[in-house]
Amino acid sequence: MLRSINIAGTGMLAQQLQVEVISNNIANLNTTGFKRSRAEFQDLLYQNARRVGTPSSDAGTTVPSGSQVGLGVRTAAVYRMHEQGNLLPTQNPFDMAISGNGFFQIDLPNGEIAYTRAGSFQLNQDGTLVTADGFTVRPGITVPANAQSVTINPNGQVSVKIAGQVAPNTVGQLQLSTFINETGLQAIGNNLFLETTASGQPQDGVPGIENRGTVLQGFLETANVNVVSEITALISAQRAYEMNSRVIETSDQMSSVLSQLK
Repeated sequence: MLRSINIAGTGMLAQQLQVEVISNNIANLNTTGFKRSRAEFQDLLYQNARRVGTPSSDAGTTVPSGSQVGLGVRTAAVYRMHEQGNLLPTQNPFDMAISGNGFFQIDLPNGEIAYTRAGSFQLNQDGTLVTADGFTVRPGITVPANAQSVTINPNGQVSVKIAGQVAPNTVGQLQLSTFINETGLQAIGNNLFLETTASGQPQDGVPGIENRGTVLQGFLETANVNVVSEITALISAQRAYEMNSRVIETSDQMSSVLSQLK
């Protein structure tokens, strides 16, 4: 079998992954706090027909360039892009967006702490601030049943106005977590991420301090997906897939010619 068939096969697999990554980005165009991904590729090992730098004569001359043939392409990583999405006003007092760095902290039922940029929160039957799946937003803020209004300032302090009282009451303080390598976080679905060895340990603290972003009440962060860029990349991947397919067809025709020689 011609080596070119295997090489083109790796190219088709790479472009298939590229299309899958792009399709996931486009599918999550309206997902709150979604971060788009980008596929990264590397060339495979090379076969040396004539190794560069080897002696070419007894006079001490060397081969200046040699002869190497590449064996194709492979996936190196699917890189998550954590740039800020647009901030969309909602007028919902329990919707929150982060302007800048950081993640909200979420308590999972298994005892783990998850992290999210999707601040579409609600109150459960006890008045506790939770996600759409009912997971508690740390550190567990409860709004009294007789609260007339809820105010969350940029530093994450949650205050409520109680009927008959002049001064607002502080009922909790939101915290944000930052990571030295946000791309190293493990996505587990439902807009949630988990800490990994690659992400580093979370640096927890008050919003607006030590490079942490601020909290905007009544806003949501939209997905950072650029439709024009994604469609352009999709067309490019489609053309690259077609060209690799054409290489396989050409190699197959060449093999057919060889098999017919007498």
